[in-house]
Amino acid sequence: MMYPFMTLDDGTEIVYSEKKNDGSVKVYMEKTDEKDGFHYATCYLPEYRWEDIFGLTEQELSRCREVIETSSQLIIQFAQESRSGHAERT
Repeated sequence: MMYPFMTLDDGTEIVYSEKKNDGSVKVYMEKTDEKDGFHYATCYLPEYRWEDIFGLTEQELSRCREVIETSSQLIIQFAQESRSGHAERT
């Protein structure tokens, strides 16, 4: 299951998974695009491993990296709470 984390001012949506058994958390970013449908990227925390990047400009990707790096501890905490069933979702 993926949980909403943040929407950037350019419309990029950032969501995260529950914390996996190996301690990793999948963070997925996507932005709508008229031509391609969606531009997206996936980052796995805590190792900051980026995969499956499509359509994002270097500037957009750099901004996503900055947001993830500055918010990673919070995302990991929320992911742990999601796993243990303590997260409140609206």
